[in-house]
Amino acid sequence: MALDLLSGDAQTFRDKVWASRTHLHRTDPAALVGLLSLDDADLLLTGSAIRTPSIRLARDGAVLPSSSFTRSATLAGQPLSGLVDARKALAAFAEGATVVFQGLHRSWPPLTRLVAELELELGHPCQANAYLTPPGSQGFAVHRDSHDVFVFQTAGTKQWEVHGQDGVEQVLLEPGLSMYLPAGTPHAARAQETVSLHVTVGINQLTWRGLVERTVRAALAEVPDSHLPAGYLDDRAPLAAGLAEHLTALADRLRELDTDAAVEAEVRRFLTSRSPRLPGGLHDVLALPEVDDDTVLRRRAGHPCVLLDRGERLEVLLGDRSLDVPARLRPALEEVRRRPDLRPADLADLLDPQSRLVLCRRLVREGLLEVVR
Repeated sequence: MALDLLSGDAQTFRDKVWASRTHLHRTDPAALVGLLSLDDADLLLTGSAIRTPSIRLARDGAVLPSSSFTRSATLAGQPLSGLVDARKALAAFAEGATVVFQGLHRSWPPLTRLVAELELELGHPCQANAYLTPPGSQGFAVHRDSHDVFVFQTAGTKQWEVHGQDGVEQVLLEPGLSMYLPAGTPHAARAQETVSLHVTVGINQLTWRGLVERTVRAALAEVPDSHLPAGYLDDRAPLAAGLAEHLTALADRLRELDTDAAVEAEVRRFLTSRSPRLPGGLHDVLALPEVDDDTVLRRRAGHPCVLLDRGERLEVLLGDRSLDVPARLRPALEEVRRRPDLRPADLADLLDPQSRLVLCRRLVREGLLEVVR
């Protein structure tokens, strides 16, 4: 699990650490380095067609103008701007600039998988950036992030200055050590004797206030948007009486709200806001006609599967889409949810041969399952 990798005991993290205090966790360095190595960063910077705003450069607390490290080109006669000029970017790096790779959860498969799993485990939207810093350099001065972050080192070491209630703590991050910083924690970091590469996973918190606001929005919309009574500056009684009337009506509507329905709407809102992640989908489409009872299938990492009862029907939320299926399929779908991998034959006690093949092929086509090759 992604949370286990970054924080150790996932349950303890949720119960005692989440959004409250700094936390350090040590794990197998290879597990973190494999997510984004120095060679990977080299490839992104010098061997890909990366463009702004997916990359920016910063030095001594200031962001460099993109014109200092980008160029323009054409593709099929259409102009392309913001392409990284590798020579200019490397020259700026040699002069002390930190290279920031932004939004890697959208484009770098190992981080895409990590973020997808973390989002489902936390229930909050996440993102991933990486910071490539020359030896002895610092990209940004002491600053605060508006979101919680996990930070882990994948190359070199970086000295972190973390400000807390008990003063300033110095943390030396190295491969295998990850750190969690709650939103608003002042911090800065400087590379040591060698080049540094670290990844920051940002957690964009969903809050109780936001949930309450979304839940009561419809009730608030029923309050008339008409003018306040004229003359209330001299005679406040009509204003007080009218406000009391509207607040009483609003309180009555709030008491009638269906919290289960509001929670279901929040789950749907979160899941449908996530981008579909279908690595290997092409191979799955090609393999689909050959799926039989003995084909090994696997739950796609970070792909949700939420079952909602609809009487004789069952709604299956798969993130960017939902399926409407007979309610009798719930036991089979629960089994699919429970297993990390399975063969259609594993559902023999729940479905007949044709039904289980139809279901498994549908779940492959919809992206919940992938064919193990």
